[in-house]
Amino acid sequence: MFALLRENISIAFDSIKGQLLRTILTVLIIAIGITALVGILSAVGALENTISGNFASMGANTFNIQRYNYTSQRGSEINKVNPVITYREVKTFQDKYHFPLTTTAISFTGTSSAEIKWENEKTDPEINVLGINENYLTNSGLNIESGRDFNYFDIQNNNNVAIVGADFGKNNSLFKGANPIDKIISIRGAKFKIIGVLESKGSTFGNNEDLRVLIPLQHARSIFSNPGINYNLSVRVESKEALDAAQDDAILTFRSIRQLNPIERDNFGIERSDSLLNEIAQMSGYLNMAAWIISLVTIFGSSIALMNIMLVSVTERTREIGVRKALGAKKNTIAVQFFMETLIIGQFGGVLGIILGILIGMAVSAGVGFDFTTPWLAMFWAIVVTLITALVSGLYPAIKASKQDPIESLRYE
Repeated sequence: MFALLRENISIAFDSIKGQLLRTILTVLIIAIGITALVGILSAVGALENTISGNFASMGANTFNIQRYNYTSQRGSEINKVNPVITYREVKTFQDKYHFPLTTTAISFTGTSSAEIKWENEKTDPEINVLGINENYLTNSGLNIESGRDFNYFDIQNNNNVAIVGADFGKNNSLFKGANPIDKIISIRGAKFKIIGVLESKGSTFGNNEDLRVLIPLQHARSIFSNPGINYNLSVRVESKEALDAAQDDAILTFRSIRQLNPIERDNFGIERSDSLLNEIAQMSGYLNMAAWIISLVTIFGSSIALMNIMLVSVTERTREIGVRKALGAKKNTIAVQFFMETLIIGQFGGVLGIILGILIGMAVSAGVGFDFTTPWLAMFWAIVVTLITALVSGLYPAIKASKQDPIESLRYE
């Protein structure tokens, strides 16, 4: 049995070599569909991993009070203009909000184009400078790689200290590879001593999270005093079960601060890390559906092309089929021979499509800064799809070949 199967495989390969151009075109058609499937699923998976990782680091017990509720802007709300969240409002919230086992972080972005100086060296004007309080790192899921975090006294006493992103680490150009801890940097003429370096967060959508400097809130307010600065509040709850109650209490507190009457809608946004992840999962689902539709349409076309090629092959090899049957080959043997050719062509297309799809996914991920991971599930589905394509495309030609009359086949010219 195995000898017969090995012979059929050998004949199948000889037949494929004999029709090389036609086989290559069919393999490419199948590969295009599989490339679309694996490539899109790889890119979507990388996008989901990157964004999910960034938001998951916030923790499932965190919510933010911010100017807009970005994930729920629909219809008329898109044109709604909410007032900025002022320093007076965030300080009042911090004083009034006393929900048990919660910590409140206050932050604002002073500039995204700062120039950091050290001795005679300076960076390009592309550094984000944030003013924060002592709870910001914990609530944001950020970790210190070396040095220490701000403590309560650093913030209350307005100490001249700073925490820098991972790009300022030991392999940086600003400090010539030296350890940045205890170095004195200058931001718009103000001096700060580096006390900590953050772990790397990478970049998302071209925004490098490692090119930033964190300084005490009041120091940042004295340096960046532009009108209309918007502040952010982040609240972390120790118990996940109390998250909804803590959020409701925070909304009531902030509505009171903004003096909204009961019939007025919120003029600020609430974002939770878990709601953001749900939005991302929903978007990924749509993209995955699009990938399947595109690839299945292409694969349907390749199935028809593969079936036509095998039918032509059966017609061209009618005499060969007659000779094999005259020598004692059974119907099943003939069917398996043509079926094997279809499977081999389909798997060649599948393997090529998987390789091209992964390369496209890696290229897209590298281009936009996503965290690429090997798309094992996409590869599995690609193999299953190519197998089904080959089975469907090869069934009718194999049956047709096995049913040919050996006498008529031998007379065929």
